[in-house]
Amino acid sequence: MAGRAVKLTISVPQSLLAVADEVAAEQKTSRSRVVAACLQELAEKRLQGKMRAGYKALAKDNLRFAGGSLAAARDVIIGPG
Repeated sequence: MAGRAVKLTISVPQSLLAVADEVAAEQKTSRSRVVAACLQELAEKRLQGKMRAGYKALAKDNLRFAGGSLAAARDVIIGPG
């Protein structure tokens, strides 16, 4: 996790706070680090989703380009028609 740490006040259900405290105790770390790690994981998943969507869009564009290129190559090799 990069960047300068800032203070944050949030409200969470007691059950989630209990989970954060359990994880913090298991990992011998602070509650803040547990919350930060969860947010980091969420940020990475969101980025992966955006990248996946971008790659799918590029794949569609590449397929259209390849189809056009194939038609142009066919016209050059065989001739129009």
